Amino acid sequence: MQRPDLTVLAIPAFVGAMAAEYWWQKRHPAPAGTTRAGDYELADTVASLTMGVGSLLAPFVAKRLLDPVTPGKGRGARWLMGTAVAASAATTVLDVVRRHRAEGGLPPAGSIPEEARQVRRTDVPPSADPDAVPALRRVTGGMAVAAVASTALTVATTWSALTSGEKLFARTGRDLGTGLLANTVALLGWDAIYYWNHRFNHESRWLWAMHVVHHSSERYNLSTALRQPVAEGVTMSVPYGLLALAGVRPSVIENARALNLIYQFWIHTEAVRSIGWLEKVLNTPSHHRVHHGSNSRYLDRNHGSILIVWDKLFGTFEEEDEPVVYGLTKNIDTYDPAVIATHEWRDIARDVAGSQTWRDRWSFLLRGPGWAYERHRALAAARDPAMEPAPPAPVAA
Repeated sequence: MQRPDLTVLAIPAFVGAMAAEYWWQKRHPAPAGTTRAGDYELADTVASLTMGVGSLLAPFVAKRLLDPVTPGKGRGARWLMGTAVAASAATTVLDVVRRHRAEGGLPPAGSIPEEARQVRRTDVPPSADPDAVPALRRVTGGMAVAAVASTALTVATTWSALTSGEKLFARTGRDLGTGLLANTVALLGWDAIYYWNHRFNHESRWLWAMHVVHHSSERYNLSTALRQPVAEGVTMSVPYGLLALAGVRPSVIENARALNLIYQFWIHTEAVRSIGWLEKVLNTPSHHRVHHGSNSRYLDRNHGSILIVWDKLFGTFEEEDEPVVYGLTKNIDTYDPAVIATHEWRDIARDVAGSQTWRDRWSFLLRGPGWAYERHRALAAARDPAMEPAPPAPVAA
């Protein structure tokens, strides 16, 4: 009989802790006429709890949907790879045709300016769409989305199949058993790998599209901890299965995963301001409030799970020294779970469809969210002749 997931067993404790936090807030209300980001708001809390339930169901749904297209598990894997190759080839041909019809030939390499700093000339009206064949552009965009999506899904499912704990444990002759050593190696190993995966989740838009769910609330309380992603199966990560190569059994790895998540629950609160000297070693509510901040100095900081030492070692640590503004740099202003789960995927598909080069298509998926914003500005300036390069910035003597 399969052992129950420790995170599921912890649900009553999660509910009890949220009730206690709500009671504490009622006993310690915000000053009259002010709002407090840590307070519960019904619609926000319901959205977070809905995403939490969705994250528990997602692995079962993903297994049914992805196993048929996973190498070694389903016959659809070859069809998915074939789709990726065919769609990529079709997109490339359509690129050539579209550019030839719109411009009379391919533009010279490097002809699109990269400068993001621009000034507008008021004497020149905006130009029409430079793409003279809109129907062909839409077909090309659709093919590009199919090519990028099928290729990314092929890579994700193949990587998952090759790096599972069960597969890697079967290849090693080590077995640390289930004692203290095995659990210590699993817990510390998971924590170290989690740091890098969490950091990559903020540095690649493909991974951010999955992780952004957790950052989408403008509130910060224990219910925020349960606002979890539902699309991990279609992304990649540094495999936790690597612990199996050290002799850690898959069941012990799963327990480390659960303990990691359970620990992170309590740090999503404003009720605890500091825990003293332990702040130097552990990830705490203060450190994690920084991580959830949209303040410019707080962006992409404090990625640790249980230990904060990884951030201090690798240069991503930031103290909480100014009020935290929670949410995204551009908030989505909705409590709809479907939008919360899919808005970034939709934006990536739109950007891929609107791109005219393979470099941009893959960059909109693989590079960071910040790069995408800068690229949008550069492309908008390149399409509008009413924009011209700004004069050089003055240099201090």
